[in-house]
Amino acid sequence: MPIIKSAKKRVKVAKKATIRNSKTKRSLKSALKALVSKPTASSHSAAQSNIDKAVKKGLVHKNKAARLKKQAAAKAKAAGVKASAAKKAAAKPAAAKKAAPAKKPAAKKAPAKKK
Repeated sequence: MPIIKSAKKRVKVAKKATIRNSKTKRSLKSALKALVSKPTASSHSAAQSNIDKAVKKGLVHKNKAARLKKQAAAKAKAAGVKASAAKKAAAKPAAAKKAAPAKKPAAKKAPAKKK
């Protein structure tokens, strides 16, 4: 058992992170199993989303994530699921954002002439 205060805190933080990581891993595994058992567009997009979350949190290496996504897409395609439907559903919220109006650049003044 740690004696130093900072070491005690690290034990608490590590415990919380372990729980959070195990939840993320469990949701990833269940999403992949759901895709294998019943491939649909929603299960395919859920699997891809969970893979991305695991990569973002550092639980899965990006190359492994790419491999998992490729395998998931192949399984969905073999089952006849349209991949474009899953992509469109994910891309829709990003397209809904409004573009900020562009500011007009300030006019440049001519340098003063020397006499």
